[in-house]
Amino acid sequence: MPALPGRGTPDWHGYGIVWGVSAIPVADDVLDADVEVLSLTEVANQLGLSANKVRQLLRESQLVAVRRDGQLYVPSSFLAEDGLVKGLAGTLTVLSDAGFDSSEMLRWLFTADDTLPGTPIEALRTNRGTEVKRRAQASAF
Repeated sequence: MPALPGRGTPDWHGYGIVWGVSAIPVADDVLDADVEVLSLTEVANQLGLSANKVRQLLRESQLVAVRRDGQLYVPSSFLAEDGLVKGLAGTLTVLSDAGFDSSEMLRWLFTADDTLPGTPIEALRTNRGTEVKRRAQASAF
């Protein structure tokens, strides 16, 4: 059976069509060695979610993961006390719409910007999301 746009190739199992699960996008490990990362299990525990829900957040581009030593990790700075850092998912969407891939998004979030000051992820963590999104939109041009 041919692939359908946006749906992949269906598998026929007699009772209907079962669509394959989409792969989790993984960024190149462009992070500095001193950037703290958490395993998906640690992210799930901190957020009070299942590991499957964390994988879903990754597939939906609400989080970005890197692979280190064969395992997936998420920067700990993406998490706040009560969930994901406010504005992170929206910023990732803006960057994706601007044509950034996952590795470029990480590089952008963790690169110092003198006009913020600090890095965009630090600015998001301190409730300066509007400025971060404005810069993300401007980077598309």
